[in-house]
Amino acid sequence: MARTAVFFHAHPDDEALLTAGTMAMLAAEGHRVVLVVATAGERGLAELPHGEELAAARTGELYASAAVLGVARVVLLGYGDSGLDTASMGENGGVGDDRPDNAFIDADIEEAAQRLAAVLKEESADLLTIYDPAGGYGHPDHVQVYRVGQRAADIAGTPILLEATVNRDPLLKALRLAQRFYRFPPEFDVRSFERAYSPGDVITHRVNVRRFTKVKRASMAAHTSQASGGDGDRTLGVMLKIPGPLYRLVFGTEWYVRRELPPGSRRTHPFDDLPRET
Repeated sequence: MARTAVFFHAHPDDEALLTAGTMAMLAAEGHRVVLVVATAGERGLAELPHGEELAAARTGELYASAAVLGVARVVLLGYGDSGLDTASMGENGGVGDDRPDNAFIDADIEEAAQRLAAVLKEESADLLTIYDPAGGYGHPDHVQVYRVGQRAADIAGTPILLEATVNRDPLLKALRLAQRFYRFPPEFDVRSFERAYSPGDVITHRVNVRRFTKVKRASMAAHTSQASGGDGDRTLGVMLKIPGPLYRLVFGTEWYVRRELPPGSRRTHPFDDLPRET
């Protein structure tokens, strides 16, 4: 039977990187997919200057990505992009002093959660995805998604809460191998992934999305402003250059953690624990 899944992300392009395959799969199966994004990503590194111009561009890219994935509804919460101060990642979580007054990281968690919960209730959502407690690679807005999303699911009584993540173990192995042959962009520090995302032993869902990697790649490609900027190719730009067969191997699985499941659980579909019929 048709279900409703709400995917909560911090910035435009986050949906493409972590959950696009799952979103496309659920939409193709006839489920309703809703995408909620906290900010417009107006402080992201790009060729366009920070501010309204970049926000407008990234919002347009978000809607293009959503259309490719089969998303039924996009909701923008309208918070300011907190930005990322990589120099202070170990001191204050990467939060810069020059962030806007309405930065998402400074939002009242209860107020933000009530806004997200209103969407969950309106949609009668069966599932909400957020990030893991580390916020993936530690961006302050990603950590805030985890906090706000947890509370919103509790308020709305959403049955399934999944933390979108990456299996850290094979990722580290692959990055260390690639580092021998490829010079990563300056903002890409392989060592930072030693504490990022989630180890394999806590992951409960491994979703096979290989049939949807072309759609996932198109979702990534929609975010053209994030493919370059700064001193050269951005991480997204590098990912888009990966040859098709290798891309399917690298991006053909999406990982999630459902905290209330016992260790060692292995689920293959986001809705596995919901009854087939009501």
